Amino acid sequence: MRSTEIRRLTDVEDRHWWFREKRSILARELRRLGAPGRALDIGAAGGGNSRVLRDHGWRAVAADLNETAVTIARERGLDAVHADARDLPWEDGTFDLVTAFEVLEHIKEDDVAAAEIHRVLRPGGVALVTVPADMRLWSAHDEAVHHVRRYDRAGLTRVVAGSGLVVDRVWSWNVLLRPLIAAYRRRSTGSDIDDPPPALVNAALRGILVAERHLPLGSLPGVSLILRAHRPATGPPASPGPGL
Repeated sequence: MRSTEIRRLTDVEDRHWWFREKRSILARELRRLGAPGRALDIGAAGGGNSRVLRDHGWRAVAADLNETAVTIARERGLDAVHADARDLPWEDGTFDLVTAFEVLEHIKEDDVAAAEIHRVLRPGGVALVTVPADMRLWSAHDEAVHHVRRYDRAGLTRVVAGSGLVVDRVWSWNVLLRPLIAAYRRRSTGSDIDDPPPALVNAALRGILVAERHLPLGSLPGVSLILRAHRPATGPPASPGPGL
């Protein structure tokens, strides 16, 4: 993601319906994990998800390849590190939790990034991953934000499980709004990262996503996929990361 896009995202994420509900998903997953520990937020951009981790008691590190993102995260009081997801500068088993929200789709060597997530997790540690779903939804937005691909369930599971992580669950998100978003993006000419829509529209869209929390929609096609996995508590040690 380019520096201008990161600045724009940071400016809107606390108000925008999409980002606010994604933060709520992370918060709900954190409450299921029990006592907080050390967390790594890969592809953290300005640190929106890292702040959620911190607010729930996690000792969070925000990692991003973009120097502007690291600067913004540090300005927000976060521990932020310039790092490539394919070559993380931490020792094996450093973290209790690794998050990679909207990251793997930007990386050609997504299998290498997944292997690094496995490597830096402690045995028993958890990974939370979100990605855009379904190549049928490919649009000018994906090109503008430098996506390499969108995922189906089998493809995402294959990449994550191939790293040695055990996939616990994969589910769809943003199911109810998929028809609307698909129609909008067929006419779009660039990135969707923009100011929130008018207040009433923003609230209505957020309300639809909030309603989705209480409906059994996770197996239906959505705009995004969410995956939870863990590193097995026993088994062969992780192989050293590239360059380490």
